[in-house]
Amino acid sequence: MQNRPGRSPRITISDVSTAAKVSAATVSRVLNGTAKVDPQLVDRVHDAVRELGYRPNAAAQGLARGEWGTIGVLVPDLANPYFPEVLKAVSAVARAHGRRMMVMESDEDPALEYELVEDLMRCCDGVLLASPRMPRAELVDLLGRDHPMVLFNRVVAGARVPSISVDFTGGMTQVCGHLAQLGHRRAAYLGGPPASWGNDERVRAFEAARAFGLEVTVVECGGSTSQAGYDAVAAVLESEATAVLAYNDLVALGAIARLRELGVGVPDELSVIGFDDISLDRVAHSDLTTVSVPRDELGRRAGEMLERLLVNEYSEEPLYLPMTLQVRDTSGPPTVR
Repeated sequence: MQNRPGRSPRITISDVSTAAKVSAATVSRVLNGTAKVDPQLVDRVHDAVRELGYRPNAAAQGLARGEWGTIGVLVPDLANPYFPEVLKAVSAVARAHGRRMMVMESDEDPALEYELVEDLMRCCDGVLLASPRMPRAELVDLLGRDHPMVLFNRVVAGARVPSISVDFTGGMTQVCGHLAQLGHRRAAYLGGPPASWGNDERVRAFEAARAFGLEVTVVECGGSTSQAGYDAVAAVLESEATAVLAYNDLVALGAIARLRELGVGVPDELSVIGFDDISLDRVAHSDLTTVSVPRDELGRRAGEMLERLLVNEYSEEPLYLPMTLQVRDTSGPPTVR
């Protein structure tokens, strides 16, 4: 194969072995550190590498050490704007440690996740499971394998695995407190994917909400998309709720779109609050009240946690990052309906 114009011929391991007057196998052992080599030969190989400007193939070196030089990440939905910022931060950490990142998506299907994780384990040094939906028993089985793994936005009690998550319960408690302070007494929660651990953690906040004098009814809309929120509005209007809490911002924006079609004012007639602060609110011409998630920090810390695990540094305690209430234009005092 011809070299591209303007580029010098590629230096190969054979060139290094010729210059160092050793075998190619010896050069490989020196560069990969897979066996002891006479110090004088090591010096000759390194001298030849410097003189020729040889650049070893990082992937090949990793394979020689039993490493792939790649981390795997499984997400439930790549169309969800929550994940790109997280993935970007994880990728930056991996790149800083000389690794690549491989991403797989389960399309919100828990039945696919187990097989996809096994695929990642076959070709990646470590795996980051982002918001996994699979049943606890399957997850525990995977965590029991001798393979570095980190959980992101899911915590499994009793499992010895590094975990990092935002404080979903704390974030939703802030939302409930905000509504109670405004004077709301009845609210409807548009629930997320049934298999979502994060959804369950949000729902846990509603017990504490009763202490604020707020009663929250769960409306099962079953998804994390704007369409799910749009379709759930009929059930909300049949209730006595004066406020809507949504699983995420997309669900909230879908609900707002349908309410506007029906002539229901937000927040004059019905307050609507999102979750995650995905910064798409202005697309719907609405400055959405929500709770923000430090997604870049979440991704960075998750990536660093996996890198530490790959060198046998392990922390047993799950790490929870706080959320911040962002009061904007879609929440206000209740009106009599």
